[in-house]
Amino acid sequence: MLDKMTDDDRLELQIIERLGEALPAQATLTLPFELRQKSRLRTWLDNGAEVGLFLPRGTILRHSDRLRATSGLIVEVRAAPETVSTARTADPLLLARAAYHLGNRHVALQLDPGWLRYLHDHVLDKMVRELGLEVVCEQAPFEPEVGAYGGGQHPHP
Repeated sequence: MLDKMTDDDRLELQIIERLGEALPAQATLTLPFELRQKSRLRTWLDNGAEVGLFLPRGTILRHSDRLRATSGLIVEVRAAPETVSTARTADPLLLARAAYHLGNRHVALQLDPGWLRYLHDHVLDKMVRELGLEVVCEQAPFEPEVGAYGGGQHPHP
């Protein structure tokens, strides 16, 4: 279904560039976070057209990013809903403590005022509940922090 791309694969539609501006998109590409981290990927646009990603190594695609194909087609990236755990608290210290303990385990985190989100894991859910946060498992787009060495990637709200 989804295959890793090699440089000698030839598809009619090849995406080669992430744009720095939000040009009007003519197509959309919806992917979970795991696949938005791949710079070489064979996949399908939301309209069913097969496409190959040939982006610089280390590229992390974010929701609403715009990509350009060799044909000139502009594609908008969408973050696919996936199974995540969302932990909430009104106490900023508890939120910081949970983020610290999850970060100590190298867990990718999405942070917002009053909540944090990570890919669902029942063991981590138990730990976070024991710290005093309310945790729910849900389907939602996952946009984790890029990290200190993210190479200038930009987070989106």
